[in-house]
Amino acid sequence: MSKMSLFFGVLLAFISVYFVFWGFGYVESSSKFIFLIAAVFGIFMAFNIGGNDVANSFGTSVGSGTLTLTQALMVAAIFEVSGAVLAGGEVTSTIKSGIVNLSSLHGVSSMDFVYIMMSALMAASVWLLIATKQGWPVSTTHAIVGAIVGSSLTLGFILESPDVTALSLVKWSQIAKIAFSWILSPLLGGLVSFFVYKNIKKYILNYNTIAEHKISKIKKAKKKFKKEYKERFDKLSDMEKVEKTEAMNRDIYTMKDINYDPEDLDSEYFKKMHELDKKKEDLKSHHALEKGIPAIAAIGVAVISSMLIFKGLKNVDSGLSSLNKYLIIAMISALTWMAMFIFAKTLRRSDLSKSTFLMFSWLQVFTAAGFAFSHGSNDIANAVGPFAAIIDALSTGQINAKANVPPIIMITFAIALISGLWFIGKEVISTVGTKLTKMHPASGFSAELSAASVVMIASILGLPVSSTHILIGAVLGIGVVNAQTNWKLMKPIMLAWVITLPAAATLSSIGFLIFRAVL
Repeated sequence: MSKMSLFFGVLLAFISVYFVFWGFGYVESSSKFIFLIAAVFGIFMAFNIGGNDVANSFGTSVGSGTLTLTQALMVAAIFEVSGAVLAGGEVTSTIKSGIVNLSSLHGVSSMDFVYIMMSALMAASVWLLIATKQGWPVSTTHAIVGAIVGSSLTLGFILESPDVTALSLVKWSQIAKIAFSWILSPLLGGLVSFFVYKNIKKYILNYNTIAEHKISKIKKAKKKFKKEYKERFDKLSDMEKVEKTEAMNRDIYTMKDINYDPEDLDSEYFKKMHELDKKKEDLKSHHALEKGIPAIAAIGVAVISSMLIFKGLKNVDSGLSSLNKYLIIAMISALTWMAMFIFAKTLRRSDLSKSTFLMFSWLQVFTAAGFAFSHGSNDIANAVGPFAAIIDALSTGQINAKANVPPIIMITFAIALISGLWFIGKEVISTVGTKLTKMHPASGFSAELSAASVVMIASILGLPVSSTHILIGAVLGIGVVNAQTNWKLMKPIMLAWVITLPAAATLSSIGFLIFRAVL
């Protein structure tokens, strides 16, 4: 076992034990055993979210070579935990997405509600583990929604009456939206990613490739001229050699003045070298680096900042008006543009390919960090929501629409999240980062930026989308541009998307019946 594995194993074990002891003091003594089971399933759910959802988010960064797995884990650890603790919210909905309406069902006890949520956590986490081990990136939101529907329907059939049927408990319009998202999410992600990356490839990557080819030809011409000049020089008489050398020395002195006039050069050698250098300068080889990338960076940072401020921090009362928020985004974008422009200037004498790789790597680290924070502040609710509902019902004996979330829950589940990324996230990272298509920092940045853009636009328009499916669609869009898409691998992934809802529902239904009979 590696030191990192040992570290996260010990950390997860320690925080889990501490969390259980905390919970024993939070709920009534008669509920301690049920709390223990719920805590195991809740932590296991967060663990599997890390292995699938977080791994999915960092797949492009690892696959492109921007981050190593260990570095990705460090970024995830800091930003996922920060997002969960700082912006995860103190209150969460107990029924995820308003997908079922138990209030219309007669005879529902608080313990029935606890069993629904426990079975939902168990079923969703088991399905996520299966999908993660296969390397299938699936929606954790769809998994928990399907699980809640399955256990709720089961209770509905048990308590069904002439007035209320089990099927009437489910808001089927929400289920239809989820089904629609299987097509809409990857399609939108793919279209935006195709457009973004195609233009980046055309105006930056291809521009640099052509410039590098021309620079290579000039370098070869220089090398050839130096060789031929030396051969001619060696054949000259001593007097002619002295004249040539004096002319070259005069030119060296002349060129010390950076504003020298090329017409003042005397030697054939430096006249030719100046001519070739002028050709290289006229190429404007760093034009794309100095103009294109800073502009793209500014736009990208604006999108990611918007996602952080309006989505990642939506549960935080910052006291800022919309105008204040837009001004902050504008300032961040302007600073980013200036920083990337200056950075590009410092790379003028560097290799174009390496410079491009380096600049997009920095951008991709920023987008990955933004995704991690937003993910930690939002999607951890897929584990926290049902668990918070359980301990709220255990402590109050009632079914409440909202439940308080003590900070220790966020911290514990966030640690479980990053532990899941480390222990079981490698397969999903491999799928997203390398198996679907080959990644470069530029294409990885394009995929993450496109996914963030679609998530933001969809949130504003109220479109039913899945961030997981959007990112997969964005990766496929990259593959289409490069003509390197592994469509064969997409078949089981698409099937997993469709199966997620019924699989989680079935497992949850079985779990509910067992819990209700045994506990």
